[in-house]
Amino acid sequence: MKKLVGFVGWRGMVGSVLLKRMLEENDFEKFIPVFFSTSQVGKKNPKFKKKILPGFLKDAYNLEELMELDIIITCQGSDYTQKIYPILRSSGWLGYWIDAASDLRMNKDSVIVLDPINGKNIKQSIENGLKTFIGSNCTVSLMMLALGGLFRNNLIEWISFSTYQAASGGGSGYIMDLLQQVYCLNKYLYKNLDLSTSILKIEKDITKIMNKNNFPVKNSLVPLILNLIPWIDSRMNNGQSREEWKMEKETNKILKKKNKDIIKIDGNCVRIGALRCHSQSFLIKLKKNININDIERIISNDNKWVSIVPNEKSESLKKLTPLSITGTLKIPIGRIRKSSLGQKYLSAFSIGDQLLWGAAEPLRRVLKFLL
Repeated sequence: MKKLVGFVGWRGMVGSVLLKRMLEENDFEKFIPVFFSTSQVGKKNPKFKKKILPGFLKDAYNLEELMELDIIITCQGSDYTQKIYPILRSSGWLGYWIDAASDLRMNKDSVIVLDPINGKNIKQSIENGLKTFIGSNCTVSLMMLALGGLFRNNLIEWISFSTYQAASGGGSGYIMDLLQQVYCLNKYLYKNLDLSTSILKIEKDITKIMNKNNFPVKNSLVPLILNLIPWIDSRMNNGQSREEWKMEKETNKILKKKNKDIIKIDGNCVRIGALRCHSQSFLIKLKKNININDIERIISNDNKWVSIVPNEKSESLKKLTPLSITGTLKIPIGRIRKSSLGQKYLSAFSIGDQLLWGAAEPLRRVLKFLL
């Protein structure tokens, strides 16, 4: 008998990408989907492949209907998880909960899922009766896929990172801010961008426009276009942002490392004006000196999505940019070289689609495990 799988938050960015991937892989043939909504209850189910699924959207807060499900996949966000998950569990619901939000990641009875890295642990957790499976932070997933071979072979002592995270990581509101900022500047440039205008005057005028109180920064708080935001998420007690804190904590939970075996990971997370895809720069201290050819072989042999980009300018410009991998499952890693700090210090740069491997794909794949 096919399982009942409920979808909540499927209209948002991550949810939409998740459904698109599931349609591409014909996943919906393996279970009975039930669609829920927090704002459009009673409207018709979504249209798949030009066909509207029979039935109507159910109430995402209706506990009786949720209790009937075998599996719930939610991309609705933290507020929904905080409100519904504990009530469902305390009411005796024994189904599987799959979540894109971060709230449950560090719980003892939850598993952070990234199966190319911790597939064995996921299977063992299912056999042991665990019911809660959470997608990791986007930068964590992308980093671990890029450096999977080094993690798997226990070659990393510590990592210092800098991230360059796209607007999509902040949700649709950040993208709307960015696009409105583009439109706002375009109105000025349409009238003033010609060869007779001083470039310094244009720069001065644009800076003045961006510093006005009416410049569209509803979600981003400060301009993202022609700018960057050196802070993502809330502040932790040690001065890190929560985004930076997640890198070490979630990585070590995925790897099941504790106490003295923990890999130290720290750095700065920065929002940039790319629409989609997160990039990361790494300085890695290895546990032993390994030549570059062996490092590249270890990395490239770990999973089928990672690929080595030669440390050349032309290759880097062609294959290590957000535009080059948007909408794909590719995880290119390049700029691989030994640091001038010493032979055990490795420098590298990777990139991945924040909405695919960084969010939706691990959820889709753990559903297949459960089915």
